[in-house]
Amino acid sequence: MHSEYTWLAAGDAELFTVACLPSAPAVFPTIVMRSPYVDDSQDRPEQEVADRILSEHRGWLNKGYAVVYQHCRGRGKSSGDCVPYIYEREDGLALQDWVRRQPFYNGELYLVGSSYTASVHFVTAPFAPDIRGAVLQVQDCERYNCNYRNGFYKIGLHGGWYVDMYKHKSLPAKNYTTESYHLLPLTDFSQTVFGESASDFDEILLHPDREDAFWSTRQGGGEAHDAVRQAHLPLLLVTGFYDIYTGGIFDMWNGLDEETRSQSALLVHPYDHSGTPDDQPVPFAGGSLKEAFGDYIIRWLEFIRGQDTAPFQTGQVTYYRLFSGRWYTDGFEPPEKQWTFPLGCGERTYVYNPYAPASFQGGLSANFGGNAWQDPPHSRYDILTFFSPECTEDTWIKGKIKAKLCVKSDCEDTCFYVRLSLVREEGDYGLRDDINQISCFCREYVPGQEVEMDFSFDEHAFVIHKGEKIRVDISSSAFPHYVRHTNNRGLYSIQKTARVARNTIVLERSSVTLPVG
Repeated sequence: MHSEYTWLAAGDAELFTVACLPSAPAVFPTIVMRSPYVDDSQDRPEQEVADRILSEHRGWLNKGYAVVYQHCRGRGKSSGDCVPYIYEREDGLALQDWVRRQPFYNGELYLVGSSYTASVHFVTAPFAPDIRGAVLQVQDCERYNCNYRNGFYKIGLHGGWYVDMYKHKSLPAKNYTTESYHLLPLTDFSQTVFGESASDFDEILLHPDREDAFWSTRQGGGEAHDAVRQAHLPLLLVTGFYDIYTGGIFDMWNGLDEETRSQSALLVHPYDHSGTPDDQPVPFAGGSLKEAFGDYIIRWLEFIRGQDTAPFQTGQVTYYRLFSGRWYTDGFEPPEKQWTFPLGCGERTYVYNPYAPASFQGGLSANFGGNAWQDPPHSRYDILTFFSPECTEDTWIKGKIKAKLCVKSDCEDTCFYVRLSLVREEGDYGLRDDINQISCFCREYVPGQEVEMDFSFDEHAFVIHKGEKIRVDISSSAFPHYVRHTNNRGLYSIQKTARVARNTIVLERSSVTLPVG
């Protein structure tokens, strides 16, 4: 085994690239990996970096694969400026073409990546014929989902991450704290934080609507839009029930054409973006991917090449049902049975002050932080807490939970945030959250008018044991997960003022519906 390094010219940048080979001379199926998370290599000698990459990927080489690993533009030992996503298509396609010209290449290319290191592959779609398979973990190909949920910018997912990524080498010092996202108007953010306009970020702030044509442009991630829908190659998609992209990855899976899905698989572990129980409230027996499936990534590609059996059933979802101690495999079809409970009777009103937003523990399935034990019920004046009846028997919940709120406000627009938790003996275990605004349901809202709002939560699978119940927290903010609503109508990012709102829930017309498996 040996490694070779070089720099590939890419416009005004040179990209550090390492080829790790099992032996020479010979030809091999080749794994392509690209990463920006390589800053610890920046000041190390090139051969030391190459040897470390070789050591870290020895398992692939033992199976007869070559591994080509590249530092993304502006990170590690690559030059240029790192601007998230913007150059990844050209850089990724250029690397694939370089591999095709190498004497070690046997004509089979495989894409492997997790999180942003999967994004760099999404943007190279449509995939060339010699790309025979891919393992794309914990990443959504739809850029809108990375930035927004129902028009609310995700500070807890994209916010701090983008600031750190942007020109990481050339602009290391930034005027930033999480509270920088309280800036009004938010369109001043890049000038304030970076001292310059970041045009791609500035544009994102102007387009909170999923249906906006912006999301088909380069700055809006149009290159990766529907990247896997008709990939026509075996895909292993991986997420977790507390990943930051759970819902989007399920959407990717459900959107695959029949042929692609029949030769692909979706794997869902019970943890957060890391896939481990570290910093999560409950370690589940056999829940980590390595525990349950060993070297599943190598096994998946060996299966594609006819060298091994599939580690999971193709065409199906393999998932861990929380608090059951078991993995299941099926189509994850929605169950027919439902359990709906109302929030109560009468009305409850609270004051929402956007200058003092509420906060919650754990980002759940839409922001970083995974799960956490929740704060006590009624923890603030602007958080209302309700409970379901206790379960009289063990109940399996599987699929998308939904909620309906009948609301009113004294402002022309405002928002409502819903967080669900499972009340267990050891604490309240966060399940799901969603946020939405009145203007999405009534564009010309008149203060005092009653409006019904629908909330939909990302897919989940868990058991409510006998005697346990569901907790429902309702507020109008969730900092630092989402930007605060100013209680003004119109495009948030250009608003210069905020106001206090009195928001009301009509309880007998508000409910939560759980899919019972």
